Amino acid sequence: MTRAYNELYLNNAKNRLASFFDYAVNDCKMKPDWIASLFVATGFAEQFEKGNPSYVAGMSGIELAGEVIRKAYGEKDLPEPTLTQDRSPEYWAGWALASYQWYYGRRFKDIFERVPVTDIISMYSVYHEMDISHFIEDMEARYRSAEGEPNLKRIRENCGISQAKLSKLSGVNLRNIQMYEQRGNNIDKAQAQILYKLSRVLGCDVEDLLENPMA
Repeated sequence: MTRAYNELYLNNAKNRLASFFDYAVNDCKMKPDWIASLFVATGFAEQFEKGNPSYVAGMSGIELAGEVIRKAYGEKDLPEPTLTQDRSPEYWAGWALASYQWYYGRRFKDIFERVPVTDIISMYSVYHEMDISHFIEDMEARYRSAEGEPNLKRIRENCGISQAKLSKLSGVNLRNIQMYEQRGNNIDKAQAQILYKLSRVLGCDVEDLLENPMA
């Protein structure tokens, strides 16, 4: 797997995301899953997961949290960060999450849909003194167990479109659609033209159809 940024920057990324969640939750009093959703909705998560140096290594996690909150709510006075030597469960959760996201190259959007940040925080008591590989292994198991239906099938059914109708409207062979939805064929390796045709009919982004968009 080609990762978005060099491992040399991983410690920076972990520290940034750790202080991001610690500050947003403990100082700004935001719910963990809500700040996670804002992180995604404001576009900063995408920049982070792509390894944009401005976010991975440039600004601090506290500055990143401020940018996310202000973009979501407009100009807003934010509290001064609490300076402490103790690492909160939220700090650890951000640190561990950055490790997992980098290792598997998944979108934060997909991670949060399957394993909420509150669940990651609850893993602190078990994993915070262990090697990070144990957390990553458990996270992947949780992600896989929550994966459920393929994205193509889920989006198609939400649109109320049958496989046959999707095939007719998109011009994509019905058997191909069936194989993608059965995971007999890997949709992540589908031709760009096929993905574009399907996404246009379903009214979604091409990436929303993929199982692992950043792989």
